[in-house]
Amino acid sequence: MDTSKVYFPTEPPTPEFLLEILFKTTHSVHSQFEAHLSAQDVPAYLTGPRMRFLKCIEEAGKIKMSDLATKLGIKKRTVTQFVDALEKENVIVRIPDPNDRRATLIQITETAEPLIKKTGEAMIEAAAKVLASFPSESRSHLLCLLYQLADVKESNDDMN
Repeated sequence: MDTSKVYFPTEPPTPEFLLEILFKTTHSVHSQFEAHLSAQDVPAYLTGPRMRFLKCIEEAGKIKMSDLATKLGIKKRTVTQFVDALEKENVIVRIPDPNDRRATLIQITETAEPLIKKTGEAMIEAAAKVLASFPSESRSHLLCLLYQLADVKESNDDMN
């Protein structure tokens, strides 16, 4: 690992600095992932968040939009926006819920299956490239830290 580019603080970093670095890192990783998807000829409309969305639908088979929002931890209006966009690309379809006349289920289409597979493979390659310089111990430590951040968020949600 080239440590000449790594910042080793003499003082503990402030929470504000850490949050800024986290945002920059998230943006950088997201950009690298999107570039890798593009290089693999994955359609531009299949962004990382949309792929996570499709994978969740694929795993469920059929799922109510409200249940999908809950499962992914996103707002219902975001689900609606994703469904509208992905339905337009013919990768998902809305179907009536046979058990609830008021509800709509969504499921992936046959068109989506090879795209999901291709994107999944590209994601594995992109992850390997992005994290290539991290030894397994560092990846494990990063995972623990990310879980801690996720728990803090959940704790803050409980306070509202």
